[in-house]
Amino acid sequence: MDQNPDNQSLNEVTSDDKNMAMLLNLLGIFTGFIGPLIIWLLYKEKSQFINESGKGCLNFQISFVIYYFAAFILTFIIIGLIAFPILGILFLIFAIKGTIEASNGRLYAFPMSITFLK
Repeated sequence: MDQNPDNQSLNEVTSDDKNMAMLLNLLGIFTGFIGPLIIWLLYKEKSQFINESGKGCLNFQISFVIYYFAAFILTFIIIGLIAFPILGILFLIFAIKGTIEASNGRLYAFPMSITFLK
């Protein structure tokens, strides 16, 4: 699993790969999972780093959609009113951390992320 079809290992991450992975993570802040999904679908075959970064980012985004939905349900018993701002702050912190790690050419294991895409 260290090689993609183009024989590029994760140790050979180009600056273009870093930039696309950084954009993928950054778009997640503004567009939810739609931006990262589009970039991942376009570039997953070209770079193993973008493929792995994209899967991690999408798992993170989908997980937070579920958490926000649960917080919405919990607003009827007041707990969700506390959960929404906490989730928002955590989302922003983790997304920024993922963007920074991608710009440095490192994969980021997003906390609180459920693995949907392997």
